[in-house]
Amino acid sequence: MDNYRFILSGGGTGGHIYPAVAIANELKKRHPNAQFLFVGAKDKMEMEKVPQAGYEIKGLWISGIQRKLTLKNLMFPFKVISSLMEARKILKQFKPHVAIGTGGFASGPLLKMAASSGIPCVLQEQNSFAGITNKLLAGKAEKICVAYDGMEKFFPKEKIVKTGNPIRMNLEDIQVNKKEALEFFGLNGSKKTVLVLGGSLGARRINQLIEKELDFFEKMGLHVLWQCGKLYHEEYKKYDSGSVKVLAFINKMDLAYAAADIIISRAGAGSVSELCLVGKPVVFIPSPNVAEDHQTKNAQALVSENAALMLRESELDGHFEDMFAQLMGSKERQLELAQNIKKLAMPKATEHIVDEIEKLLK
Repeated sequence: MDNYRFILSGGGTGGHIYPAVAIANELKKRHPNAQFLFVGAKDKMEMEKVPQAGYEIKGLWISGIQRKLTLKNLMFPFKVISSLMEARKILKQFKPHVAIGTGGFASGPLLKMAASSGIPCVLQEQNSFAGITNKLLAGKAEKICVAYDGMEKFFPKEKIVKTGNPIRMNLEDIQVNKKEALEFFGLNGSKKTVLVLGGSLGARRINQLIEKELDFFEKMGLHVLWQCGKLYHEEYKKYDSGSVKVLAFINKMDLAYAAADIIISRAGAGSVSELCLVGKPVVFIPSPNVAEDHQTKNAQALVSENAALMLRESELDGHFEDMFAQLMGSKERQLELAQNIKKLAMPKATEHIVDEIEKLLK
């Protein structure tokens, strides 16, 4: 039998959407005649991104709870009831063989109704600190695919499978492209290159740091490859020069990683998984503005393995230059961090997650 039906839900951020699409792509590769349906939250980015990836999506009227008392919070119980009813209707019509949730609010109603209808459910948790939706669903899931050790504090131990997180591209042979990568960005090989990543929209605090430290980087003889984000490009493009490349967004991430000697990055789950595979020294500056401060916990998991450095936003002004200068001044430390982060890579994560899904089909 190859005409399976898979229903997937994950959204709100790219960190939930991308793994769901990657899992669907791998399932489609193995089962070309299978049918796929995504379920997301109306007005969230999945409603645009999933169709761009070639999949049908239906939207639920659901959102998270605000931290302060708002009209939206008063509507929350009605949204939950509406979403549960709509999810049940979608499941009755589509009749999936397996339901897959990658986090985000929309996956809550869908996976809850799937489990209560006897449909096997698989969860994929990207972060080292589990999201609230996955924690609530854990008791109903058959398998929970995780990327970090120690997740039994959130989930039943017997359900956990350590698979890693799906990543966007094949980065395994990145080293061979260094010369090509430098030429692509208009950089020469005479200087070391620091790659700065704040996400596709950008990170204000990281951008402020890089602006402040441009003279420091120049004194150290460094190229700067700076993805400042679409929201900030107008503000920072004036710094573009022969040794500083200011980009709104980097489409060729494989070449950016290849060009880099040192990387400064946020610590979202997808970024952390990619950077493990890249195997370069990394300074993480986690966003403090995310649920449960999970980026700090993601970065700390690598720091505890001596595989990366981390500075909180509050520490940047006092400690960045000292930490960075020490790192640049020690080839041994750079090599140690690169080797240790590479050991944590799990390049076959998507395949392993789909292996677990296929076990439920049998």
